[in-house]
Amino acid sequence: MSCFLCFSSHEKKSTERTNSRRGGPVPASAPHYREARTQQRPENPRRVSAEATNEKDGTKEAANNIAAQTFTFRELAAATKNFRQECLVGEGGFGRVYKGQLEKTGQIVAVKQLDRNGLQGNREFLVEVLMLSLLHHQNLVNLIGYCADGDQRLLVYEYMPLGSLENHLLDLPLGQAPLDWFTRMKIALGAAKGLEYLHDKANPPVIYRDLKSSNILLDKEFNSKLSDFGLAKLGPTGDKTHVSSRVMGTYGYCAPEYQRTGQLTVKSDVYSFGVVLLELITGRQAIDTTRQTREQNLVSSAEPIFKEPTRYTELADPLLQGNFPVKCFNQAVAIAAMCLQGDASMRPLMRDVVTALSYLGLGPHTGSVSPLSDPASPLDDERVKGTNENNCDEVSATERERAVAEALEWGSISRHNKARAMASIGSSV
Repeated sequence: MSCFLCFSSHEKKSTERTNSRRGGPVPASAPHYREARTQQRPENPRRVSAEATNEKDGTKEAANNIAAQTFTFRELAAATKNFRQECLVGEGGFGRVYKGQLEKTGQIVAVKQLDRNGLQGNREFLVEVLMLSLLHHQNLVNLIGYCADGDQRLLVYEYMPLGSLENHLLDLPLGQAPLDWFTRMKIALGAAKGLEYLHDKANPPVIYRDLKSSNILLDKEFNSKLSDFGLAKLGPTGDKTHVSSRVMGTYGYCAPEYQRTGQLTVKSDVYSFGVVLLELITGRQAIDTTRQTREQNLVSSAEPIFKEPTRYTELADPLLQGNFPVKCFNQAVAIAAMCLQGDASMRPLMRDVVTALSYLGLGPHTGSVSPLSDPASPLDDERVKGTNENNCDEVSATERERAVAEALEWGSISRHNKARAMASIGSSV
């Protein structure tokens, strides 16, 4: 994936993301995730023209290296009936998303038309096209193609019929059934696997940087896929521990250390995942300004309960009406609490989270879900393997709870042992 290098040195345009499509604008008290205007505006007007020309040239150059299909604007206008309102399925700071049908193949697609005066510019468009052209996983949305005719910027994705997680979790319309517990855990597991792929399987690793409920899309069977890679960033390589970046993302989901310092690591994504998992558990938005002041921030309001395991069930979404296995529910809260720790080094890696959620996701709506094995993981023994190969549904509640605890404990212990070993080597030199 050396093609990533063609955009790794670019700085993205300043972006101010909305909390969610329904959530409206970011509250006035929220920090601005952008640099000061004086830092963004070049002093020399000629430089502006040169940069604009270079950016267009970069888009053309990169387009030559992209394997995704190219479409003309006329083709996509025909697919969406000239972008009629009846085809509109979503809208945000980047522009609008339409449902369409390609004339040549008859395939149903989602067409994202970027607002030329909106929050996502040429560089974000280029990042998303390159990322999704090079990254392929069942839990990442599939990019079919793009259009870069003149000033038009459009992306064509596989169509996800159930829309975003946000549509099924927050502010449900009257008459819509809420998600049951096992479907929620299935969605969480899919999103976790997507992040695990970006962090551990992609080379170089990728930091997603904008995980939130509105960016998790669902197919007709509630399989979840990550979408909107405009803010994605290449992760640290070699002996580097982080990458420095302007703070971008969505208020309520950004990791506190990234918000303070601009230092980005894969643990920043882990924090954002913890927020989404907490949303799934509680049925509440990350930021809800309609609530009392002390309850507006979901993470802050949950932190006192994290310290008292006997109170975990107080976090349950009332719409679940108590229909969930209590032990699994408590483990899910514990996983969320670990992901949301203020000290980034204490958060689990996404591979540990995937292993843990694989056991919590066993239920009538998930089918056979096998944990992803890690060669050094305590879960990778013949007894556990045999249990999953024969019948996942036969795993007892006690075994499931033990496996979850061991997976998380192993991840924490292995990192601490590595840190001690490095310290010992340093002291002996």
